[in-house]
Amino acid sequence: MEKDLSYRSIMLARLGLFATLVIVWQLGSAWSGSEFYISTPSDIAASFWAILRSGELLFHASITTVEALAGFLIGGSAGVLVGLILGRSRILADILDPFLTAIYSLPKVALAPLFVLWFGIGIEMKIVLAAVTVFFLVFLNTYTGVRSVSREQLTVIRLMGASERQLVLKLVLPSAITWVFAGLRLSVPYALIGAIVGEIIASNRGLGYLISNAASKFDTPGVFAALIAIVALTMLLNFAVKTLERVLMPWKEAEEQREVTV
Repeated sequence: MEKDLSYRSIMLARLGLFATLVIVWQLGSAWSGSEFYISTPSDIAASFWAILRSGELLFHASITTVEALAGFLIGGSAGVLVGLILGRSRILADILDPFLTAIYSLPKVALAPLFVLWFGIGIEMKIVLAAVTVFFLVFLNTYTGVRSVSREQLTVIRLMGASERQLVLKLVLPSAITWVFAGLRLSVPYALIGAIVGEIIASNRGLGYLISNAASKFDTPGVFAALIAIVALTMLLNFAVKTLERVLMPWKEAEEQREVTV
């Protein structure tokens, strides 16, 4: 009962804060005469409803979702695999460290023109850009998680005759999985950033195109409407990752719900 009341209080506080921000935005924009620059919530809602009713929003959002999801899966899988390999091979990690650091230091947006030359302006370019952006976040978290595994536990299991495969499956992965999902959660918005940047640079489809098209027409409500769609899509992808985390890590939810008594 106490937990339900706490949840209701939090939801009411969130709704109150949201309503306050919307009212301040609406009145402040009208009072300052800056509707052209920041629009108003009412105009943004009308623009959002118009592109939603026409089917334009769902069409462009579906394309961006495919690009971001494909890039997320490819980049995330590669990041976990490479992080696991380098985390278990110190020599290989030392050899590749300067090369990976050099590539990681590059702003991924700067690679977009090069990817256009290599892959064209089709969906492949956006997927690759999203995958590269996701890869390093997941790789770094996975590598850190693998290297953080207790050396004492590794030594004990080796003394018990465990093979490398058993070490990875029974100790390394379970110990590093929290780091892996931390990287996956962090990379969700970056997968969308990669896809949307690619769409803004060279595309006539997707939410990035909606933003650039509305901006070229000085349609401020249209830009905000597309941004709202991007936020909603990010929240859905984050929810999917958290759901997968609960499925693969049921003990974490049990630990969070456990009451500590003194």
